Amino acid sequence: MTKPRQQYRCTACGYASARWLGRCPECGAWGEFRAEEAPAAAARPRRTGEPVRGQALSDVRSAGEARWTTGYGELDRVLGGGIVPGSVVLVGGEPGVGKSTLLLQVGCALSAAGRDVCYFSGEESPEQLRLRAERLGLGGSAMRVFCRTELEAVVELVRDERPAVAVVDSVQTLRAGDVDSAPGSVGQVRECAGRLAEAAKQTGTAVFLVGHVTKEGHLAGPKVMEHIVDVVLLFEGDRLQALKVLRASKNRYGSTNEVGLFEMGDGGLTEVLNPSALLLAERPEGVPGTVALAALEGARPLLLEVQALVAPSPFATPRRVADGVDLARVYLILAVMEQHAGIHLAHSDVYVNVVGGVRVGEPAADLAVALAVASSARGTPFPAETVVFGEIGLTGEVRAVSQTARRLEEAQRLGFESAVVPARGGSGRLSTGGIELRRVASVADAVKMLRRAAAERDVTPS
Repeated sequence: MTKPRQQYRCTACGYASARWLGRCPECGAWGEFRAEEAPAAAARPRRTGEPVRGQALSDVRSAGEARWTTGYGELDRVLGGGIVPGSVVLVGGEPGVGKSTLLLQVGCALSAAGRDVCYFSGEESPEQLRLRAERLGLGGSAMRVFCRTELEAVVELVRDERPAVAVVDSVQTLRAGDVDSAPGSVGQVRECAGRLAEAAKQTGTAVFLVGHVTKEGHLAGPKVMEHIVDVVLLFEGDRLQALKVLRASKNRYGSTNEVGLFEMGDGGLTEVLNPSALLLAERPEGVPGTVALAALEGARPLLLEVQALVAPSPFATPRRVADGVDLARVYLILAVMEQHAGIHLAHSDVYVNVVGGVRVGEPAADLAVALAVASSARGTPFPAETVVFGEIGLTGEVRAVSQTARRLEEAQRLGFESAVVPARGGSGRLSTGGIELRRVASVADAVKMLRRAAAERDVTPS
């Protein structure tokens, strides 16, 4: 009997090699190559003799935009309006972030709406699922539960019974009988995702796959599965933080700019309908080092609290710590403030934090970080009724950012009276009235505005 030929594949990017390599030449990852059985050479298909004819795109009949609502508006927003029949959705996130809880709640909501839902669990027994459902108040659901890890059994049930939705928790626990490798390996994950996607397209069943995250924080086998599935959702959030963010990194049926916000409680995940008010609820007033930021999470305006603490450093090399913003960006902002705003921080420790566990990746947070640091360094409270946003350049200029009107509308809705914005962004007042714009052209102008605010409040900067 001929021994199957082996190959080695990188679990990070899917690169294949005939021999084991310590470092992947494609993505640069170390120690990620795993052995798997090489695919057999496919037989060349025989021609049928019938000519292959194309079809004009304008002649193709549209199936319509028949989407199913999940019962959770935040999830529907990220999916692009709801579940598309026959789609394959990959949900990834760190352990304990709430992936299984979310899909269990969604499955029960769809079942309550009259849709046939099958939940395939390879990690929990039926009794364990029942206990979790009862804790979430979902014990009376008619959703069907299967605890199977054989891929063939799952695919056969989907093809035979054609449920509306099938949830697989998780794809790393499934095993295809004709693939000679352990569950969770690159070969197994690729084969399981491919067959489930094929069954979904043929039956119209919407399939949700739960994917694990590697120790580096990446979705296991991303390049292997991302090309197969239709939607990739990432569930983010600190296990110690109640706020969870659901965002799409790939979506064939909608935008990848939308995000969904959930809060984890004793009764499971609940939608956060007013996240700005939640994140600013405990913001202190009259305290140096805190600034309200008007940010964008996807296409949604979101008001956040940026805090900074500047303290004398006992070390020769002062510390720089950032949570919620890019540390490299903080280094850049501090250098610009030293050079162009006269804020000397060479002998001070600087700590920057975005409250609530939300991570801000857009450069519009630069001005808020700079003003929070300046407020803490000078001991001057920033006006509590003022919101801030703007990008900072290397020459100290404050650059305009996108979606200015939407940011200001959200700030006005929450009762803010003024906003510090780039000089070229927006007009003197909103057309709806009520919020005053204080335009600054540089970081130096923003620091001067902070001094004027202190003088108006009879607070003398240190």
